[in-house]
Amino acid sequence: MPDTPESNSFFTVPAPIKHLFDKFPLTVYPANEIPQRCRHDNVNQLFVFTDALGARQGRPSFNPQCLKWQAYLKFVGIDFEITSSNNHASPTGALPFLIPSLPTDALSPIPSHKLQKWAIEQVHCEEEQQLNLRFEVYASLIDHRIRNAWLYMLYLDSENFDAVARRLYVNPATSNLLVRAALGHQLQQAARDELLKTSRYIDAADLEGDASGAFEALSTLLGEDEHFFGRPNPGLFDASVFAYTHLILDKNLGWKRNRLGQLLKGHPNLVQHRDRLLKFF
Repeated sequence: MPDTPESNSFFTVPAPIKHLFDKFPLTVYPANEIPQRCRHDNVNQLFVFTDALGARQGRPSFNPQCLKWQAYLKFVGIDFEITSSNNHASPTGALPFLIPSLPTDALSPIPSHKLQKWAIEQVHCEEEQQLNLRFEVYASLIDHRIRNAWLYMLYLDSENFDAVARRLYVNPATSNLLVRAALGHQLQQAARDELLKTSRYIDAADLEGDASGAFEALSTLLGEDEHFFGRPNPGLFDASVFAYTHLILDKNLGWKRNRLGQLLKGHPNLVQHRDRLLKFF
């Protein structure tokens, strides 16, 4: 699931605004096909959340789910170009997805949950889950504790939402102020709904405490190694951690309140891990 909280509900309009729209003859169009200009011979195309400059320069995506796979493909040595996209434009309804280079028999998009299998087939790298039985246990710390704290910090902290989320996800989608308001409301409500799946109420202190414990566990797991699980080269787990640690520490995003950054800086080995992997970009 991409870390716009609910990809399928991103463009759902809240009821009061929907009543206004119902007075006009609106047409809902299906998701766009991949533009022909994006089909480059002999170049893998990874479609992610980014801006035009970030796409041209190959910068890290500002979306954790997209950045995870962008980083992983770099780590295993697969060449690709990134293309700015959004969930609505994705044939699968979610980002990221990849269009493999030509020649191929068919230009079928590869969704994120099949990217590791595809990458292994391309470069014959090791399947990380088979290297260590603790992989799934520690991965759950990222997918739940850290992700939940991220959702709160990005979408439900009002100052961060206006400074970061609205600028990255809402404003590029449309210039219509009414639709922007609807999209912003929907993103925040989707984040609330996601967090309430595992708790009866949302407590920022509890979320930060869970994230702090997750950072401590990851720091202990990494120890003095350069990569997780003692790997000689970074793998999928490294990419999963980097997808959050980089964005949490990225001053260019314009965080107004960054409690997760303060907690993360208490673990220098995780900060150094992020800095090493950032050099890939």
